[in-house]
Amino acid sequence: MKLHGFFAPLTSIFLVALVAIAEPARDSTAIVSHIQRQSVQSSGLAAVGYSKRRHILEIEFSNGAVYRYVEVPPSVHRLLMSAESKARFYDENVRGKYRSVHVRSQPKNSISN
Repeated sequence: MKLHGFFAPLTSIFLVALVAIAEPARDSTAIVSHIQRQSVQSSGLAAVGYSKRRHILEIEFSNGAVYRYVEVPPSVHRLLMSAESKARFYDENVRGKYRSVHVRSQPKNSISN
């Protein structure tokens, strides 16, 4: 969704505020999440969390990377959690459709050569 005119700067302010509410970890480039994630049965997703108040969807992938998606309606979270294939639902309905903030990279010990 593209916002023009008056709302465009507000979206930028929202994203800055979103990052600011996350608590910095020891590594100043990392974000510590306070959104509780629930483990899921999926080939590509390990856990999913959602903030109803902020409309933030947070996904931990099987490789350990965590991404936060903003302005996600509660219905998308509900449909994701009830989807037979959560990875397919993510690919078709979340990926590339919402702005994302990188929360954590995959852990160094899980990188394969």
